[in-house]
Amino acid sequence: MGNLPCFPKINPIVSQDGDLVIGIFLSLFSVEVNGVTGAELFESPPNKACKPYQWLHKNYQQVLALLFAVEEINRDPNLLPNISLGFHLYNTYHSDERTLESSLRWLSGQGQLIPNYSCRKQDKSVAVIGGVTSALSVQMGTLLDLYKFPQISYGPFDSILSDKVQFPSLYQMAPKDTSLHKGVIRLMLYFEWNWIGLVVSDDMRGEKFLWEIRGEMIKKGICVSFTEKIPVSERTHIESLETFMPRILISSAKVIVIHGDTDSLMILRYSQAPVIGMLKVWIATSHWDITMRPLYSQGHNFHGALTFSYLTSEIPGFKTFLKTVTPLKYPHDALLRGFWISAFRCPNQPEYAKQETCSPNASLETLPLCSFDMTVSGFSYTIYNTVYAVAWALHEISLRKSEKRSMLNEEYLEPHSWLLHSFLKKTQFKNNAGDQVFVDEKRSSEAQYAILNYVFFPNETDALVKVGQFLPSAPLGQDFKIHEDAIVWGWWDAKVPCAVCSDSCGPGFRKTPLEGQPACCFDCSPCPEGEISSLKDVEHCTKCPEDEYPNKQRDRCLPKVVTFLNMKEPLGMTLAFMAVSFSLLTALVLGVFLKFQDTPIVKANNRTLSYTLLISLIFCFLCSLLFIGHPNTVTCLLQQTVFGVVFTMAVSSILAKTIIVLLAFKGIRPGSRIRMFMHPRVSVYVVLICSGLQVIFCGIWLGTSPPFPEADTHSQYGHIILKCNEGSAFAFYCVLGYMALLALGSFLVAFLARNLPDTFNEAKFITFSMLVFCSVWGSFLPTYQSTKGKAMVTVEIFSILASSAGLLGCIFIPKCYVILLKPDRNTLEQIKNK
Repeated sequence: MGNLPCFPKINPIVSQDGDLVIGIFLSLFSVEVNGVTGAELFESPPNKACKPYQWLHKNYQQVLALLFAVEEINRDPNLLPNISLGFHLYNTYHSDERTLESSLRWLSGQGQLIPNYSCRKQDKSVAVIGGVTSALSVQMGTLLDLYKFPQISYGPFDSILSDKVQFPSLYQMAPKDTSLHKGVIRLMLYFEWNWIGLVVSDDMRGEKFLWEIRGEMIKKGICVSFTEKIPVSERTHIESLETFMPRILISSAKVIVIHGDTDSLMILRYSQAPVIGMLKVWIATSHWDITMRPLYSQGHNFHGALTFSYLTSEIPGFKTFLKTVTPLKYPHDALLRGFWISAFRCPNQPEYAKQETCSPNASLETLPLCSFDMTVSGFSYTIYNTVYAVAWALHEISLRKSEKRSMLNEEYLEPHSWLLHSFLKKTQFKNNAGDQVFVDEKRSSEAQYAILNYVFFPNETDALVKVGQFLPSAPLGQDFKIHEDAIVWGWWDAKVPCAVCSDSCGPGFRKTPLEGQPACCFDCSPCPEGEISSLKDVEHCTKCPEDEYPNKQRDRCLPKVVTFLNMKEPLGMTLAFMAVSFSLLTALVLGVFLKFQDTPIVKANNRTLSYTLLISLIFCFLCSLLFIGHPNTVTCLLQQTVFGVVFTMAVSSILAKTIIVLLAFKGIRPGSRIRMFMHPRVSVYVVLICSGLQVIFCGIWLGTSPPFPEADTHSQYGHIILKCNEGSAFAFYCVLGYMALLALGSFLVAFLARNLPDTFNEAKFITFSMLVFCSVWGSFLPTYQSTKGKAMVTVEIFSILASSAGLLGCIFIPKCYVILLKPDRNTLEQIKNK
């Protein structure tokens, strides 16, 4: 790479004379950063007192934008007629003393630097264009404001510089970047990145961007992995390189957002660590030209990076102008010659004529992207507009002057820098690209951004490919667009990088925060029983509706199966068959008793009670059918009440039978008062009174809290159990308790009568039957409480059938055996013989 001639003094590096002159400060070459660039990068100049400088080739487009604008203005007969516009171009150095020295040079002229004194015989200076960074704008403005010189900054917009109390003579032409951080957040949300590293320049603009993007990241649930600040002073670059570069490399963040201008981020261009970008995805903001790098450096470090660049209109004729620029076209432009020698790597010939042998057919469009870009940059576009803004303000002054003077004279050509302020504030125009331009910062437009993908090809060429855009002023939904398929990522993977602290929790899991860690770092825990999560990364699982239940994966709800004891299923059919069979058997027994009603064994122990008991048992068997089938209001009202009444009638009939047996044998004693209770109606009263009390209980139950059909969604997993809710559990257990009391009384009375003569005594059968009855219903209660769903109904039906069958079998089957199979024993003579 050729060297730029050494500049031991600060003078304009190029100038063009005119009636009015603009001073412009551009960052075209930088001083060597000792220890960061290698000694091999610069050849030591003959003058040891002079420090070598390195070209920033891509910034030369800004010079050409200045030259193109000035030439257009000077050719335009309608803009500043009869007045030529010139410029003095200075290089911007990132040091306070150099900036102050160059500013004084502009104010004093070519000779010795004397503050508050101009060496020019005729000062034609009207304005200064400069301030590629806010720091340089402040350094220059402090001095220029003393002389009321308008300073128009073309660098990134900074709200701090809008304070007219501190900077009354400073104007900003760049569009506002107030939505830049929102565009970066939209990009993160699109790719679902939530673990991000932030690198900013250590200045006020960097702090402001850091504060804005952090606040927005918190709102959107995105976490900051690390934050690094790059000092803008060159003196600390070596220290920064040794400290923050290793931290970036070892960080777990795969996506890094970097905010700063091209000059303050110079350290990244000089870094020779090839792994910086290969394992990271960089998101660069609009102020850093990611393609700019020294010619010796490779560009693969940032391959796959995404950058937000100003979306600018094409300046008519500018690209054609760039194609025609050669040192032959501007033979007296030493700056262009120096750029050509460096950019095309020509030998540095002292005679200009010999340079023709170097790249005779060279064109700027043949240069690699790191050296020159044929697409107008944001800085060049702003410089173009800034020159025109000054020209239009001067044009307005010219029109005002012409109204008062019939002809121009020398007095008009005196400097009017102080007068330019009032006109600059009001200047607005439509440029040749068709955009409306305002100098007033309050009316400045919001910046629009093109999202570019930096691609470094294997043949060591590079390109910026547009893959999306962010238009803050557009309606929601149309403001952000990205073409994911067009993006080329890093060397390591062609897929979208996964920039997260913790892997996503899939459906069926929820995030469990880690103590002391950011919200983006978490563990995944299965959803609790009965809850689901159908989306990724949910913080809380949700319960299924009442009629649904979670699947095994707990990622969706399934409809619950409606279940009840159906007559069509095998269990229901079996129970129904048993109920009908036992009822028919009981009816058959009743028929036998009616046919042989005059036999002694039937007459014994009160035929009426036997008939009542058999009829009650028929209904006991049949009432179990009320428990089978789809529950409804009628069946729910009848189930427990009919069951309670008919069973009470059966038990009270048995109680009456045992009482009569006991009274019959106790009453035969002479003088016994029990004879008065041996009236035939006593048994009827016992049955009516006992059954009547149960009817009263059931009536109160139905009147206060009757049973009702209910869909139980909780008792059995995955099922909706249709059942009858008792309404009042107290009333239900009162009915059962009353029956149990009667059964216990019958058992005790029968037990007392067990040793009476066997021929006329069925107390033994009653005792055994009541023992079976009490055993069945004694085991019913705990079993009933421990079962759910149709199993509970099955238990109650089985208890009804078993207890009824026990009564039927123990009391009536032995009698039927004698009646049907041993008729010889069913005679009065046989009974008397016994």
